[in-house]
Amino acid sequence: MTYRPCAARGARLSDFRAPHRRVPQEPLLTDITLFEARGEIAHFVFNRPQARNALTFEMYEQLYEAVLRVNADKSVKALVISGAGGKAFAAGTDIAEFRVLASDQDCIDYEIKIERILSALEHCRVPTLAAIAGACTGGGAAIAACCDLRIAASDAKFGFPIARTLGNCLSVANYGRLAHLIGAARVKDLIFTARLIDAEEARVFGLVGEIVAPDVLMTRAEDLAQTVAGHAPLTLSATKQALLRLRPPMETGADLVVMCYRSQDFQEGMEAFLAKRPPRWRGE
Repeated sequence: MTYRPCAARGARLSDFRAPHRRVPQEPLLTDITLFEARGEIAHFVFNRPQARNALTFEMYEQLYEAVLRVNADKSVKALVISGAGGKAFAAGTDIAEFRVLASDQDCIDYEIKIERILSALEHCRVPTLAAIAGACTGGGAAIAACCDLRIAASDAKFGFPIARTLGNCLSVANYGRLAHLIGAARVKDLIFTARLIDAEEARVFGLVGEIVAPDVLMTRAEDLAQTVAGHAPLTLSATKQALLRLRPPMETGADLVVMCYRSQDFQEGMEAFLAKRPPRWRGE
């Protein structure tokens, strides 16, 4: 049977494919990400440990390519996503990427691009598992939230500290994902306080299902992926689709994106971040 994403949204797997893009068959190994299929389990690794795996647009696109490959390879039964170096799963989008947002449309296009990639991950043909060590913040936490299962090392930290760092916002789709996962009150807690929570509190919130010692994280992730891979694929597929159908459709929220990303506060947030000083918010 062909896997089809959430019919309630009218989504199809082809919606998440870039037009005329060929799914590569050769090993996908780059300086900034790693992808390998080991039997029934595929592994994708963010590989910028020197930058705490801060996400470039290219890294997002390579995650998208990995999902396409998994969808095309029927021998793969599960996908594990992790970060190299043990200090971070992914510490959000690299601030340098925001420098290209020079117009309202640039900001909207940025969120459309990221949503295409996150939606593809969320609708991946096989179960997805995030193996999280160290920092899992911003865009990294959004990626983890799109995975079906999340395991954390005991040293993991989670959060969306944008209210004290850059002064931007999440997309409405990401607010919706988080609210569906942990509830609106806890989303407000994370955003309004801009705090990072440890692995134990993340488990209480429902962000992670299991906590293990850092040195056994990948072993446990592999074991869990193997367990899931051995179960009935149609049951797993139906469960993913059913739960996605239960989530209400989201408005675009383009006005909110433009309001934040085109604000003086966002420019101040970026300058303050790079200068390593506290930002001076003006609310405009």
